[in-house]
This record gives sequence, structure tokens and C-alpha cells, in this order.
Amino acid sequence: MCVEDRISNLPDHIRCYILSFLPIQEAVRTSVISTKWRNLFASISTVDFDTYLLCRLTDGNVDSFKNFVDRLLKFPDQLSLDCFRLRGDEFDSWNDEGHGFDVSGWICAAVCRDSKIFEVPSEVCLRNLKTLSITNSRLVGDSLNRLISNCHVLEDLTFYQCFVANAREINIQIPSLKSLYLDFFLPIEGLNYVVVINAPNLVYFRYDSIIVEGYSLSNMKSLEKAEMCISFYSSNYETSATHLFQGICNVRSLRLNIHEVIHLTSGFPIFHNLIEFDFYGSETWFVEFLHCAPNLKTLTILLEV
Repeated sequence: MCVEDRISNLPDHIRCYILSFLPIQEAVRTSVISTKWRNLFASISTVDFDTYLLCRLTDGNVDSFKNFVDRLLKFPDQLSLDCFRLRGDEFDSWNDEGHGFDVSGWICAAVCRDSKIFEVPSEVCLRNLKTLSITNSRLVGDSLNRLISNCHVLEDLTFYQCFVANAREINIQIPSLKSLYLDFFLPIEGLNYVVVINAPNLVYFRYDSIIVEGYSLSNMKSLEKAEMCISFYSSNYETSATHLFQGICNVRSLRLNIHEVIHLTSGFPIFHNLIEFDFYGSETWFVEFLHCAPNLKTLTILLEV
């Protein structure tokens, strides 16, 4: 009895969507089904590597797979990338056998391709990475925290136009970090997460975001310049804003853009080192802030009318 192959007759974008649920090794194997499937895997936007499947491969096949992944991720004309997942913990053992998986290179390639979703195991370590910029991405759960914690010599970190999902905190504790730029959208899931920063060598900090549930900024005595563009979803977050400013109170140069009329809480810090201040926003807030900057030398003001 002849069975009709209805799946092969589906539009390419639907079959690509189906392939996105498969580990990349399995997605590639569909290329032998027929000519309609031959190069379809190169159009999928979700790349899912499961190291458990490597156990089924011979040594020769493992090397072929490694070379295939290198070509897949490092030649951007072959693949658009929305999601990159790396699961399992077998890469180190395969490297010990001389296969030389360039896991760091794969992750860096995914970052450079503006992958929207990253999920990587905690064992991944980018030992030599000094600059990391992630743009227009959804930061899911604890995956990015694990990745950042294993970038031991990172000096420049940027999250630009990103939003946080299913996470209790963004945790950035990097002794080598010198420059940090955080630009977060309002997530659908809300603002109930905490930003944790411990960066004793941080010199430059830029923060563009709606004020979130909490902040814990410590060891930022080296901070020279900060640029803040903040807004409030609710007046209930005024205390959180105070904690944010407490963390940068050693800064020497501050550019602040704030449009809501809020009131400084009793715990607002004194900026003893602040000598240069550029302010854009509400007159009420500006007057209150000046009392907290006793050593100010240069002042630029652009008030709302």
C-alpha cells in the first residue's frame, strides 16, 4: 500500500519549524529523505546541540560532526540564528581524546550572529574573551549568568536592547570588568528580578532601563563615569532606585536622564567624589539631587518645560 508523504509537501517555513525541535545532528539527517529536504536544515533558525548524541558516533564521525558545526556557525551566509542551545557535559571528554571541539568559538559565533536565545551549560568557559556584546536578545533563566561567570578575563560587557525572562537576577561578578552597558526593555513577565553587580575595577557604567525590583551594586570604588537613563513603572520602585544610586556613589562624572517626578528616600547617598554632572529631566528632582553633590565643579542642565 502506498502512503502519501504529506510532510514533504508542506511549505518550507513549516518544515523548518518542525526541524527546529530536533537536535542539529538529527535535523541534518533529514537531508537524505528527498531532494526537497536536501538543504532545508541550512535554513533553520534554532541550533540545538545535545552532547548525549555524540556517544553514538565513531571517532571518525565525531570529527566529521565537529567540522560540520564549525562550518555551520562560522559561515554566516549559511544560517540565520534565533536560538542557540548547548546541552550536556561530554565535550571535555571528547577533547581529551584529541577531537578539539571549539566550543568557545561556537558560542562566540552565535553571539556575533545576534542569536536571540542562549542556553549553555555551566561547564562552558570562555577563557580568553575580553569583549562580549549581546544585542536584541531574550535573556532566559540562569543561562547567561553561567556564561558570564565563566568569562574570567572579560573587560567590556554590553547587553543592548535585551529583556529578561524567567530569571530572578542578572548576576555580574567579574573582577576584570572595566566597562558595562545594560540596556533592558520592559519584559512581559514583569520587573521582579534583581541586578547584582560586583566589579571592583569597573571604570565606566551605562544603564538604560526601567527601574526593577532590586539592585545590589558593590565594590565599585574605581568608577569614573556613569550614564543613567531611567524611568519608573511604578512609584513603588523609588527605594530600588535609591539602592541603584548607592552603588555608584563614588563616581566622578555622572550623566543622568530622568523624567519622572520622584522623591529621594532617606537612604539616598552623598556623592562626595562627583565633580561633573549633566542632568536632563525634572526640575524638582534636580534640586533635590544637588544637595547630595557637595563638591560639584561642572554642571550642565537641560530641564523639561
